[in-house]
Order: sequence, then C-alpha cells, then structure tokens
Amino acid sequence: MSESHPKVYESTDVTVTFDAHRCMHSGECVRGLPKVFDTSRKPWVDPQGATPEEIAEVISRCPSGALHYTLTGGPPEDPTHPTTVTAVPGGPFVVRGHLVLRTPDGKHKHEIRAALCRCGRSGNQPYCDGSNDCLLEDKDWK
Repeated sequence: MSESHPKVYESTDVTVTFDAHRCMHSGECVRGLPKVFDTSRKPWVDPQGATPEEIAEVISRCPSGALHYTLTGGPPEDPTHPTTVTAVPGGPFVVRGHLVLRTPDGKHKHEIRAALCRCGRSGNQPYCDGSNDCLLEDKDWK
C-alpha cells in the first residue's frame, strides 16, 4: 500500500489528524463526541465542537491510532504505561504504549496506538485493514 497522508483539522487550541488507511471504524470517536466527529457532514471532524481536553480524551480511545491530536502549546499524546497488547477474537492485535514498528520496507514508525494485522492479509502492513473481515463491529477494543 502506498504511504498514507493523514488529513489535518485545526482549531486555535487543538490539531486533529486522521489517517483513513488506519481507521477500523470502531466508532469510539463518533459515539464519544458526536459534535466533533460526525460522519454525516463534511468535513467530518470539527475541532471547534468541544474543548481540547474533551477531544484529547476521546481520541485517546481510538484503538487503531487513525486519530491523533496535538494541543497548542501543550504536551504531546502520552503513551500508555505499561504497553499492552490485546488480541481481539477474529481481529487484530490492539497495541497501546511506546511502540516502534518496523514496516515491510524496513522503516521504523513510532506509535502510541495501533491495530496490528495478525492474519497476514492486510495491504497496509503492519496495520490491520479489515482484509480478514476483522472490522471492529461488535468487538471488544478496550
């Protein structure tokens, strides 16, 4: 898969980035803060719809790492300590913490959240892309 280019949504106090190639549609964002994350409108992310702290809290629940935030003048996202790995039945490994992933082309990517492929069929290795019908519907992603 080609290198993805996350979309950027900015307000005065927070910047939200979204990488569609990583999104597993768990719905944590939409359920958690529908006034900010609303798939029925364009753009679907409105970072002015809530406080930066509320946005940061909901984004931190994104299991795939498709969503990230940067607070203006604030600290970066803090990785979970200790690192955790959860095998979702019929789905990916959901990993949280200070991660250094090696991509198939040998590059190293620093992450704090990721849904990693465990079936081997993802076109977006090492990330899960749902190729094994491992979409997040009715899955426990905590």
